[in-house]
Amino acid sequence: MENSKFIVYQMLPRIVGKFGTINDNMLSYLKDMGVTYIWYTGIIRHATPPDPTVKGTCGSPYAINDYYDVNPYLADNPQRRMDEFEELAERTHENGLKLLLDFVPNHTASNYIGKHSEFTDENYYPGHIHDGDWTDTAKLNYSNPDTRSKMLEILLFWASKGVDGFRCDMVELVPLDFWSWAIPKVKSCYPDTIFIGEAYTPSNYPGLFEIGKFDYLYDKSGFYDTLKRIVRGEGSATELTGCWQSLGPYAPKMLNFLENHDEVRVGSEEFAGSPYRAISALFVSLFFNTCPFMIYFGQQFGEGPEKTSIFDFCTLPSIEAWKKGLEEDDAEKYLEYSYRDLRRVYNTYLKVATRDKAFREGKTFDLQYVNPHTADYNPHRQFAFLRSYGRTVYLCVANFEDRDVALKINIPASAFDYMGIVRSESVNPETPISIKVTRNAGHIIEL
Repeated sequence: MENSKFIVYQMLPRIVGKFGTINDNMLSYLKDMGVTYIWYTGIIRHATPPDPTVKGTCGSPYAINDYYDVNPYLADNPQRRMDEFEELAERTHENGLKLLLDFVPNHTASNYIGKHSEFTDENYYPGHIHDGDWTDTAKLNYSNPDTRSKMLEILLFWASKGVDGFRCDMVELVPLDFWSWAIPKVKSCYPDTIFIGEAYTPSNYPGLFEIGKFDYLYDKSGFYDTLKRIVRGEGSATELTGCWQSLGPYAPKMLNFLENHDEVRVGSEEFAGSPYRAISALFVSLFFNTCPFMIYFGQQFGEGPEKTSIFDFCTLPSIEAWKKGLEEDDAEKYLEYSYRDLRRVYNTYLKVATRDKAFREGKTFDLQYVNPHTADYNPHRQFAFLRSYGRTVYLCVANFEDRDVALKINIPASAFDYMGIVRSESVNPETPISIKVTRNAGHIIEL
């Protein structure tokens, strides 16, 4: 299991192209950007037209109709599709990256076709019911031991194919004792496998970590929701302190993100109105502590503003331009100016977050409590903290205002002691630190 910050890049292969489209150039680019894991979304075979239950032109990646197969439409030669997936896994590893796949345990497609592990009526709830508006699915019944055995076998199968971890879908809808049984079973055979749980109820986090044995959980209900409110001017940056403190020992185990397939693009009116107005949120998500961070494909270019459908075949302008440039060993060549500019911001932030030990695995000291509202600092629109490793200490300030600001930041004596900062005339608890921060962004200075 990882013990310091890492980056997950969520990719929808069917929008990028086929297995073969994800070539060495693309993987090398992602590795250089600071990515550790690629979450290949929509690999395992799901229901597609002409199945009458499917949604959209392609169907949902979460309506699995064969847990032991991959989608034929992702292969250049559908007859050897599993071989092509295994070649992608090998390519991913050869480029120094790891891969995550979805594990969808709560339901299957309404019409499950898998032959290797058939599901009978006894594996489902009576009437093949579904949760919410997931009309293309049928809910699995975990009171049947056979269901549990089948789902464990599926995890072991994909781990044997070189999968390094699983993003587990809607884990709170599956009995906790299944996870406490299945995850250790997988790790007994594949010790380095990680499990990331999609969870939304903070009161469930202790059980999912301590009993369920998850390595990481989504931080949707914490940093994501809070940062979104702050960016929109509907919340105060002081709320971030409470989010962090409420997690206690689980803070480093939360997966931060600003986008994924379930959420709106940051450039949408529902979030920031422009991807540039979300850079301050990116700054906090990446630099505040050691927890992992997830980026959604196209996010680094400001793709959007509309939410990308997971139910349809489509293309994204930034991804197409990026792919074309990679073919000529110049990722920026065909990108529009706005795409290039934002890409550079993301590349810089991601590299610093993953390569500097202070951010990758160092200490955090929140400075909000010693910086009240003054003419030189607005704690509702700015968020200040320290990061350190060894003798290296950084002052970090995020600015959520739509204007550049000149600030003075107080650093208490307790921070000097906690961080091991050597006191000097230029850095001491009696002298505020002056720092200028660009609008909707963040700034770091070394003390």
